Amino acid sequence: MSMGIHILYGVHVEHVKRGFAGSPPRKFLARGSFLQGGLLLDWARLVSGKNAILSILTNSQRFPFPFLHSQMARLSYLLLSALTILGVNASSAVLDLIPDNFDKVVLKTGKPALVEFFAPWCGHCKNLAPVYEELAQNFGFASDKLVIGKVDADEHKELGRKFGVQGFPTLKWFDGKSETPEPYEAGRDLESLSGFITEKTGLKPKAKKAAPSAVEMLNDQTFKDQIGGDKDVLVAFTAPWCGHCKSLAPTWEAVAKDFVAEPKVVIAKVDAEAENSKSTAQDQGVKSYPTIKFFPRGSTTPEPYEGGRAEEDLLAFMNEKAGTHRAIGGGLDAKAGIVASLDTIVAKMTAGGSLASVSEEATRAATGLTDKYADYYVKVLEKLGKSQGYAEKELARLEGMMKKGGLAPEKLDDLVSRSNILRTFTAKRVEKEEL
Repeated sequence: MSMGIHILYGVHVEHVKRGFAGSPPRKFLARGSFLQGGLLLDWARLVSGKNAILSILTNSQRFPFPFLHSQMARLSYLLLSALTILGVNASSAVLDLIPDNFDKVVLKTGKPALVEFFAPWCGHCKNLAPVYEELAQNFGFASDKLVIGKVDADEHKELGRKFGVQGFPTLKWFDGKSETPEPYEAGRDLESLSGFITEKTGLKPKAKKAAPSAVEMLNDQTFKDQIGGDKDVLVAFTAPWCGHCKSLAPTWEAVAKDFVAEPKVVIAKVDAEAENSKSTAQDQGVKSYPTIKFFPRGSTTPEPYEGGRAEEDLLAFMNEKAGTHRAIGGGLDAKAGIVASLDTIVAKMTAGGSLASVSEEATRAATGLTDKYADYYVKVLEKLGKSQGYAEKELARLEGMMKKGGLAPEKLDDLVSRSNILRTFTAKRVEKEEL
């Protein structure tokens, strides 16, 4: 277990049950790992001592027999639950608190503790997660003086009942002396949480030097330059004093990083009270914060965003609007590169149609298509005419290159897109399974 400050960040069961066929929680996207084409690559090597188990999890979605994917998904769930008990946490500074360790960690160490009681399905909990994680990192130097924890009170209902939890998220402060906690009722932004801990303990956070932001700050002039051009722009209108804006900030940054490789997508902010940008906010009729609006490329007429504020919600919205296929962490999903019309034609071959007739039909259909990978379908069909096992061998080669790592982002995107197409020919595309 790391000597850094412990903050619980529970496993999001809805992701685990899908065996990571979709986008996994950000906690698993450790430095040096990435999600590509529905595959979680290389994170197993980050955790020493559990490589054999983690190898199964890492490779479950690339298991060579499609009919075993559901079994592997279930195995992934069971194994990951075991890793939670063992305390494995690949990238988070958090500690999972469960009935077996709660009293020992929170009530009997003599150290004060901030504990969040959450539920995996709770939208407000998902919004709090990146803020809570940053709080952990900023107080990471004080593990001998402070405990910060998180309880999945949906799974461990007995702990929730014991401490009177009636809604999610609920945060409670344990002073290290009494078993009766004090409810935390201040803001859920980083500044408020940090200030509370400082007031209670005298400890001051030590924030790491912030990396350059991927969010584009727009003012009255740059807003006019960006909107209505050749880019899809998602804008959050915020105010410096707004607690909800502060809570949104780390999620907004994460979404901006998810789209950093998309030149035609901009994730932006407007400080609605700054002198050089409040005129824009007024023109857009902004009356509350945060207000989020989407501006399609070529249009100055916005569409109000009224969906959830979790990273996956914003990511799904922009993928749909911009026609992109980004996943949490900035990689590509399993549909990247796919050309629907050509996919339908290739499916005839996997269903028993002749290679010659499918190749002829696909070649005609690809003519005139502007999709980047339309010609790749034709190329694969030509290769299959010369070597029946080409698709399987080429897919294995590309997956080997991706697993090895060290690729430029553009090259990685290309390999993922081509791999997705090759799975069409091998009938091994992994679809997300809901258990």
